[in-house]
Amino acid sequence: MEPEIRISDVVVSNAGRDRDQLFYVIGTEGVYTLLANGKDRTLEKPKRKKLKHVNKVLRAETRVAAKLIAGDKVLNSELRKDLAYIRQNII
Repeated sequence: MEPEIRISDVVVSNAGRDRDQLFYVIGTEGVYTLLANGKDRTLEKPKRKKLKHVNKVLRAETRVAAKLIAGDKVLNSELRKDLAYIRQNII
């Protein structure tokens, strides 16, 4: 059974042209997730991807994750910086 994916989780895409890229989950729609990385996929235009095509990396405990959960405004630059930090230091 797959781990439950919720808003503010960091996932990696395992299918498609965005394979191996990190994303923040900014929303869910049934079997779909809405993903943003602040660069190619901004908060204004998230990627809609099926749950089976992403793997959960971690539950982020960052300021950005807290903002996403609370529904506060998050900037695309914050997403980019956070994901770059996670890629370098955690993965």
